[in-house]
Amino acid sequence: MTTRIIEKLLNDYIELLNDEEDFNVIINVEKIPDVKTFKAHSVILRYQSLYFRNELANINKDENNIKTINLNHLMLIACEFFLEELAKYIEAYLIETNAHWLRLHFAHVYQESFKSNTHKELQKWRNDIVVKYPYKIFDSEDFTLLHENACWAR
Repeated sequence: MTTRIIEKLLNDYIELLNDEEDFNVIINVEKIPDVKTFKAHSVILRYQSLYFRNELANINKDENNIKTINLNHLMLIACEFFLEELAKYIEAYLIETNAHWLRLHFAHVYQESFKSNTHKELQKWRNDIVVKYPYKIFDSEDFTLLHENACWAR
């Protein structure tokens, strides 16, 4: 019985998250021109994250009573917000479904993976690529951004 109640509550919560009718926050993620826009509810954001609570308190509403937040790099943001489970999920998702993109942007992934100790799986993935397929590093679109000692530095 308890399991069904919790499942019903979770389904209601998911429906609320997908409800675009009464949203009052727009979150723009990434950099122009590749902006992803999410519609959200401030009450959920405030209770899920101290960052959002502070951020929403300092943002003015537009003429439609909506607040807009602009963010970069979702995984890094999740870590900054102390949303460890979300950061781990995004990290696993990138490795499992976007390995090609990770290889193309190897230098960026390399640099970002060491900005936080929470990127253990991304660090492991990066090290495996360096060991197993060192030539793949040269295929990276941002290869020239790598420091000359990058692969040996850590």
